[in-house]
Amino acid sequence: MRRTLPWVLVVLLAAGYGWVRRREDGSSASSSLTARVLRVVDGDTILVAVDGRQERVRYIGVDTPETVKPNTPVQCFGKRASAENHRLVDGRAVRLIADAEARDRYGRLLAYVYRADDGLFVNAALVRGGYATTLTIAPNVRFVDRFAALARQARAAGRGLWSACER
Repeated sequence: MRRTLPWVLVVLLAAGYGWVRRREDGSSASSSLTARVLRVVDGDTILVAVDGRQERVRYIGVDTPETVKPNTPVQCFGKRASAENHRLVDGRAVRLIADAEARDRYGRLLAYVYRADDGLFVNAALVRGGYATTLTIAPNVRFVDRFAALARQARAAGRGLWSACER
């Protein structure tokens, strides 16, 4: 029982945000939240305001080189990836779409991020431009094939980190 309690709390908190809805069969159905980006933390994490609260959001399915991870040096192309994320979302309204899990082990919301004004899929744009690689953590796998195809194309074209860093 002790091991399930944190997950129960996450589901209850997520339901309170309108983030995850329960279907009649008990499975979850993802939903979306609209938020304003307050700050870009790094290439794959943002701080947003949603319903009067601040939330850290970790992009699902992608990973950018580290720039702010404690005890980790700034990695190759990390500053460029962070700058691209700034360019894409800083100060903008975004739509956050959940997958199977609402939060990661650090308490951050997990989301597919879309710009509210033009619908740009930010996670995909980062991979397409070579600013991010894929990071698949089940059960959040809705776009795994799409991200893998974009990463192959970016690598083949030598875009972004694929030409700047040895991988």
